[in-house]
Amino acid sequence: MSPYGSPGAARATRMWREIADQVFMRRYADFNVNVGLVVGDEAALVVDTRGSDRQGRELWAEIRWLTQVRLVAANTHHHYDHAFGNSAFLPAEIWGHEQCAARLRADSRTTQYALAAAMPEVAQEYTDTRITPPSKTFRDSVSIDLGGRRVDLTHFGRGHTDNDLVVIVPDVHVILAGDLIEQGGPPSFEDSYPMDWPGTLGRMLDVADGPVVPGHGEVVTRSFVEGQLADLSALAQLARRVRFDGGSANDALPLSPFPAAVARIALQRAFAQLAGEL
Repeated sequence: MSPYGSPGAARATRMWREIADQVFMRRYADFNVNVGLVVGDEAALVVDTRGSDRQGRELWAEIRWLTQVRLVAANTHHHYDHAFGNSAFLPAEIWGHEQCAARLRADSRTTQYALAAAMPEVAQEYTDTRITPPSKTFRDSVSIDLGGRRVDLTHFGRGHTDNDLVVIVPDVHVILAGDLIEQGGPPSFEDSYPMDWPGTLGRMLDVADGPVVPGHGEVVTRSFVEGQLADLSALAQLARRVRFDGGSANDALPLSPFPAAVARIALQRAFAQLAGEL
């Protein structure tokens, strides 16, 4: 890493945390989102690109204080706070699950208008953002050679979305999990598959033996992931049992391991899955 000795470089490097050898993460105030950077001898992988063209350009500039090697980017899923900064990294390769690219093409304009309505003071930042789906896609897994370091991108199954990508850095046992894991708040279920999520997380745990970077919040350990998996499993089992007994999502709500506002969405999605509607 070369900080170059300038005040701008010093500020940038202070905000990045090196959680393993040449593996960095940074929490941004915008949406409390985490971004990862995995540096090899010849290239560096940027994990998520933030939520707009401006935010992506800001990220790109900070990364250039950390390394000058060729950049490659990856989106852990299609949500705006993780993928709307993609255009700032062109012409770099941008990797994502095939459904990530499809969802960005199909849904992004609606999301841009919703963000503009929710944050009118910065509406133009979101409506003017150029949506850039991943240019490199895969279905199950792919490995990227960064020069002296291999990084694995794996889709373990549906969970937070239908296109969750997990970044595994085998040589230092680090996982960047995107929003399959949340720290500091409950998981988000708006686009989720609650009946699949426990199995997906269980498969991820099979290879988790070091730090895990969630999509939002602090870096966590395997035991934290096991606790979140237990809650997700309890929710899925609750939905299955209540539906089998003829009950509704509202009947299951008081027994959920998550707060009511979160659990209502989660249970509605779970019941829809059990009914074959998702």
